[in-house]
Amino acid sequence: MKTVTLSTLQAYKQAGETFSCLTAYDASFAHAASQAGIDVLLVGDSLGMVLQGHNSTLPVTIEDIVYHTRCAARGKGHSLLMVDLPFMSNATTERLLEDAGAVMRAGAELVKLEGEAWMADGIRELTRRGVPVCAHLGLTPQTVHQLGGYRVQGRDAAHAERIIHDAKVLVEAGASVVLLECVPASLGKAVTEALDVPVIGIGAGPDTDGQILVMHDVLGITHGRTPRFVKNFMAEADSIQAAFQAYHEAVKTRAFPAQEHCF
Repeated sequence: MKTVTLSTLQAYKQAGETFSCLTAYDASFAHAASQAGIDVLLVGDSLGMVLQGHNSTLPVTIEDIVYHTRCAARGKGHSLLMVDLPFMSNATTERLLEDAGAVMRAGAELVKLEGEAWMADGIRELTRRGVPVCAHLGLTPQTVHQLGGYRVQGRDAAHAERIIHDAKVLVEAGASVVLLECVPASLGKAVTEALDVPVIGIGAGPDTDGQILVMHDVLGITHGRTPRFVKNFMAEADSIQAAFQAYHEAVKTRAFPAQEHCF
């Protein structure tokens, strides 16, 4: 399989071909996912919940992220490795640059930042220094307490317009990819059509350029309530590898997400 780069994702978008993304936190699962064809792997701060047992992503440190990035980078194969910057990495430009540098040195090929239009200056500073950025909009888990829980975002027209506006601002600032989480399918489609860069969705409908899920959800070992946008691909598979392959094929053929997974 050919190595996936940002140029690959851009080519997928231009060709109207979707791509698959999945979280990975160590070398073994990164290797298995890459072998299954997964295009993009994410070392997500979701590790705070699925690996460490916290009830949010907030306790995850940059040291945690760097450690798991090094592990996943050793097994990532052909896949592009995207890495989350943890809570408060965006507190100052100096800290943002320092944390981004740490994960890039650990093996990241794309860093993901939560935030709205106000993150434009930080994204500008990162991209000036050669750090490619994915801007995470919609439901941003690092602001869960401010949001009042894990709630669907952009349901009303004004909020939807603000998300579209913020996405355009962050792309103009240099973001190479946008990730949308937990928004109505109609908004996922609108953002995807409004931007020239690839848009990855999780709970954002079937029309985004790529789809991402947490690996543990794909394997049916979700803790607590299962989000609506999740599908257990292990239920009809005879191995972890087969589950990853089924997820990849379902994304590539746009069989996933189906209507029951959308808002």
